[in-house]
Amino acid sequence: MDYTNRQNTIVFIGSDHAGFWAKQKTCDYIRSLEYQIEDLGTDSEKPVDYPDYAIKVAQRVRETPGACGIVFCGTGIGVSITANKVPGIRAALCTSPYHVEMARRHNDANVLALGARISTFEEIKKMIDVWFSTPFDGGRHQRRVEKIHLLTGC
Repeated sequence: MDYTNRQNTIVFIGSDHAGFWAKQKTCDYIRSLEYQIEDLGTDSEKPVDYPDYAIKVAQRVRETPGACGIVFCGTGIGVSITANKVPGIRAALCTSPYHVEMARRHNDANVLALGARISTFEEIKKMIDVWFSTPFDGGRHQRRVEKIHLLTGC
């Protein structure tokens, strides 16, 4: 997928209570970049279960051609595990711009999982910039992504 086309890329975003602050700031930042965004919750810091929001994002990404997703929890671990249960989703837990670059270039990741308790907002912004500017390399990496899809039957 190519996420450089701002008018045609829908970004689905969700978080649990621990990621709420990061989700809110990220929504504002992505809107400033002129991408379409759909916030799937949560809507406060009241405790909720991260799988509920990670699944919503992953399902919407799967159903929407050309879309991508961003999910937050405290560490990003729980939301990444959950999102990867949805066939066709390649969620990558990233903690640096380099992780993000490789997730896009080599894995064609379509969901970015981030930890609100382990990354500052400045770090999050840098990772999002790399997410939107890095294309999938294809080639030998396409064959590997196809093998992943065979595991999930999609």
